[in-house]
Amino acid sequence: MTSPAPTEIQPGDGGDRPPKPSGTVPRRIALLVLFIVAVVWSISGLDISMERLRSAPGDAWKIFRFMFPPDFSGEIERGVIGKVFESVYIAWIGTMIAATISLPLAFLAATNVAPMWIRVPMRQFFNAIRAVPELIVAVVLLAVTGLGPWAGALAIGLHSVGTLGKLSTETIESADTGPIEAVEACGGRWISAMRWGVLPQVLPIIISYWLFRFEINIRASAVLGMIGAGGVGSELVQQLNFRNFPAVGAVLIFTVVVVLIIDTVSSAVRRRIIQGGSHKAEDSSRDAEALNDLTGIQIR
Repeated sequence: MTSPAPTEIQPGDGGDRPPKPSGTVPRRIALLVLFIVAVVWSISGLDISMERLRSAPGDAWKIFRFMFPPDFSGEIERGVIGKVFESVYIAWIGTMIAATISLPLAFLAATNVAPMWIRVPMRQFFNAIRAVPELIVAVVLLAVTGLGPWAGALAIGLHSVGTLGKLSTETIESADTGPIEAVEACGGRWISAMRWGVLPQVLPIIISYWLFRFEINIRASAVLGMIGAGGVGSELVQQLNFRNFPAVGAVLIFTVVVVLIIDTVSSAVRRRIIQGGSHKAEDSSRDAEALNDLTGIQIR
């Protein structure tokens, strides 16, 4: 007795479609409802009325008109340019402090180069630092250092350790392990493997992260000046208290121009660093292939 031939399933008749997991639609609906409830609850906690929403654009435009024409000459006499560059100095020193501390700690937090008993506490250390805003750190440090830019630089530096440490750790974890194994096979120690096997791979990307963080820290330093931690923020708050809106407009324009210039230069440098690193990798790969063709030995 012959068995009937199996029926072929034609494409498009539903047989080639994977079954939908049960509970997907109710789960999506529940997540959507939860999202809507969270949004409504957040808006209700802000104590926003429809009257305030309707009047907000007009009030903002009125203040914006008061800022023009800006009082450039008066602000130059009061030394606003020096205050703007003081914010840049604060951001630069803070970034250097963070880079110096975060780079060696990142090697202790990476999964592929550090044991668990070291990397787990180090990762939690980075999380704890990122949990405290630099504004709160500056308020605490003002009691230690007093008013001035040194408190702002320390606050930015300590807060940036968490962010740069996390980014550097992820970069180290994505590094190729081949050079590490080569150094260990030659009898090199752990520090030698990190110096010659990992650091040349990750340093261009980590430096680009430092420059990107420097751009962010410039904006943060302007905010820290509002609490007396140095920078242009103190001048901005002073003129706002006096309702001197033309001077406020001049301070904002000076700040925006300097930040835009630094952002443009920093972006160009970061792009050049990353492209230079990729070109070097391509050149070394081509050299290895040429050497393979000449010697017949496979070089990785």
